[in-house]
Amino acid sequence: MPASRTRHLCSVAAALVLTAAGPAAATSAASAAADTSDGLREVMFVGNNWDGTADVIRSTGDFAKIGRIDVVPDKAARMAEINADPIKWIYFQAIRNGVGEGHDQFADDMYSTPDGRSVVVSRPSFADVVSLDLATGKVNWRFPVAGYRSDHMAVSPDGTRVAVSASTANTVHVLDIATGRQLGSFATGDKPHENIFSRDGKYIWNMSIGDVNTALDDPIWDWTKGDRRITVVDATTYKQVKVIDMRQRLDAFGLKNYSDAVRPAVFSSDESKLYFQVSFFNGFLEYDVAADRITRMKTLPKNPATSEDRTTWVNDSRHHGISMNPAGTKLCVAGTMDDYATVVDRATLQEGPLVTASKPYWATISGDGKDCIVSESGADQVTAIDFATGRKVTSVSVGDHPQRVRLGHVQADWTGPEGS
Repeated sequence: MPASRTRHLCSVAAALVLTAAGPAAATSAASAAADTSDGLREVMFVGNNWDGTADVIRSTGDFAKIGRIDVVPDKAARMAEINADPIKWIYFQAIRNGVGEGHDQFADDMYSTPDGRSVVVSRPSFADVVSLDLATGKVNWRFPVAGYRSDHMAVSPDGTRVAVSASTANTVHVLDIATGRQLGSFATGDKPHENIFSRDGKYIWNMSIGDVNTALDDPIWDWTKGDRRITVVDATTYKQVKVIDMRQRLDAFGLKNYSDAVRPAVFSSDESKLYFQVSFFNGFLEYDVAADRITRMKTLPKNPATSEDRTTWVNDSRHHGISMNPAGTKLCVAGTMDDYATVVDRATLQEGPLVTASKPYWATISGDGKDCIVSESGADQVTAIDFATGRKVTSVSVGDHPQRVRLGHVQADWTGPEGS
């Protein structure tokens, strides 16, 4: 390789290390904002995907429920559009009977605006993103994504931009969170999924997971799952900076039979490591960003009651959800198909107690950083687990099939939309 090319790649890697940051950094910033933002209250938004609501709960302490939002107030209009278009109707039904497990997907991901007056929600079954006024519950703006399904989102560190995956169009849209105007977009691998902004907002990392709805789940058929990769782009120009093919890195680590579909991921607090889950695997891997290689793996316990038939695992997930405490010393993992969550020591990779949880679908951290919060999609509740002890703190009932849980803000006196 020419020396100039080598220097360029090293420079890119170094820049990514210096700017990559994960939920821990974002959460610390959110907690600080809660103390300094006049008239705002820090909360957690819980998206109830199957019933089309979002519960708003306290971000710390007892995590008590504050209010609820209907995220599909325009459902009648959207259904009329779908029923009038045969192609849209086919995709709507495919989402219901595929990734939706027989249910519509109305609330995948959400972020509040910096002023705490609106919440932006991606709605897979309606293939859109909407901004909802938290005072009235009405739609401020709506952005139909390319293709027929919207998915995971990410918000920029300053809260002004939101990136959303358009999973059937292999595209990520970046929108102005206040107006819904598209600021740019970029191409990804097949079925873009997770998005992460770097701490300074200069880069966006997207993980594409390929086709997770076929029954070709044996490792010998892995090649049929599509083009799965991490795409890193400049968040100003939306030009590609780097593509990371985990297939090559997994093979080099001796994991030739492991899927290269990167699922939820989190950056270390020192910004040098990426911890990520892959399809079908009960555990996670550690990736050194600067060295561009996998450095460690952690295999977590299997639940003896979990079928070994991969076709029974939801959307190729075995474990789906990972977060890190602000100190960067503990990881929290949602063992989705194994019905538990656990806190893992980052230095030793030793897991703590296995906390029973019903199909935990996501893991994040509380506003004060003390607890890991997992959404129990099978029990319609969110559960807090103490990072220090690894033991359950409390559970709070929410709506049907909670998935994404995000820190955000509402007005200090908010208890729900008018008339709710």
